[in-house]
Amino acid sequence: MSAPSSGPDPSQLRIGDAERNSAMDALSEHLGKGRIDLDEFGTRSAQVTQARTVADLRALFSDLPPPHPALPGPPVVRPAAAPSPAMPAGGPARPEDTRTPAQRGAAVLLAASGIIALVLFFLVKTWLVFLIPALIAVATSALWGSDWRNRS
Repeated sequence: MSAPSSGPDPSQLRIGDAERNSAMDALSEHLGKGRIDLDEFGTRSAQVTQARTVADLRALFSDLPPPHPALPGPPVVRPAAAPSPAMPAGGPARPEDTRTPAQRGAAVLLAASGIIALVLFFLVKTWLVFLIPALIAVATSALWGSDWRNRS
């Protein structure tokens, strides 16, 4: 005779808008603390919007320290002494961001310039606004060289 089941697997519970909003808030905090960059924030944000279960969201935070999103079911507790299997023992694989605040700001501006150009296109009704991202890229490359977006 088999043992009675303790109920459905909590990691397979469906999530809603509250859990997705909590995940976005946590990702924003990790972005602000420099644990993830803008590209990774965009990728993980897209995965948050597509997540359907608690397990989907937990997987997005498995390599990040708290804060994690508020999720239904018992929290996953990892031993403090053991390194995460997704994280090498020496820490994150990416080097520290050595860009200046001006270079980081330029990277954000360049990323946002496509959306700004699209909005301006509908307001001004001229295709020339789509040259804005190219002009920003040329200006930043002239200031800091062609590798200004790369980490050293």
